[in-house]
Amino acid sequence: MAKKKETKTTAVVAKNDNLNDEPVTNCDHLLTIKPIEDTIITIRGVQVIVDRDLATLYGVETKSLNQAVRRNINRFPSRFRFQLTKEEVNEVVTNCDHLLSIKYSPTLPYVFTEQGVAMLASVLHSDTAVDVSVKIMDAFVAMRHFIASNAQVFQRLEVIEHHQLEMSSHLTKNDNQIAEIFKRLDQENTTPTQGIFFDGQIFDAYTFVSDLIRSAKKSIVLFDNYVDDTVLTMLDKRKSKVTATIYTKSVTKQFSLDLAKHNAQYQPIDVKPFDRIHDRFLCIDNTVYNIGASLKDLGKKWFSFNKMEMTAKELLGNVK
Repeated sequence: MAKKKETKTTAVVAKNDNLNDEPVTNCDHLLTIKPIEDTIITIRGVQVIVDRDLATLYGVETKSLNQAVRRNINRFPSRFRFQLTKEEVNEVVTNCDHLLSIKYSPTLPYVFTEQGVAMLASVLHSDTAVDVSVKIMDAFVAMRHFIASNAQVFQRLEVIEHHQLEMSSHLTKNDNQIAEIFKRLDQENTTPTQGIFFDGQIFDAYTFVSDLIRSAKKSIVLFDNYVDDTVLTMLDKRKSKVTATIYTKSVTKQFSLDLAKHNAQYQPIDVKPFDRIHDRFLCIDNTVYNIGASLKDLGKKWFSFNKMEMTAKELLGNVK
């Protein structure tokens, strides 16, 4: 549920050098900065943007945006886009004044996750849509880093709120575990060499792999027997001129079509059939990570990751 807490934002701003001392507001446990970040709220434990706000950012009507999604509904599973309940709408309207009009809409609004925003760029078919989507996804990342940078502040606020609402100690422990994961991922800007993501940590796992992809300077090679168009979207987070190659067991007709459409618009990704692998490996330049889950299923179940001593050159030397 979207919920607003009363806090003194000026004290937080003074410690937030990376956000240029912009005024901040609070909506559902998130201190946000204008202009895009103040549209990001948390619903069901996931950071999302309401379709009406997205339509405004893209410069289109809300109806047109949702029509484009319906025409490509197979690209928007529930983890990309879901519809709010009446109770959730009331909570959002109560705590986000600029969304007052959705209270009187005959249709319950939809919200989009970061993955959903990324997919929107591929169905709206315009340079503006791509540019706006990139800026929105950057805002999601900035929000995550802001939360991690102020982990202690949020931790204290969470403890206070839990006591006020008489929340169980189990929820408090769970929130502390999530804060610790953020802290470890971002501490001193180093990448963890090994770890475990638990079921439900879909955004955390997605962000971790996305950051690995963004860190590549020359090449990315993925060994994964189960890929779909969402993997192509993730690989599009790489820098320009960074090559991307996927080795997978079989290339279906649907995936071949998705790949052709993708490569016609975006930086090409090379896909090669390869049936001699069982595990998933992600090569970032010359570094190899063993990933326990397929990239399209990150966070659905427990999985581990491990930075291997073998180099990508050594691994690829066995590909024949």
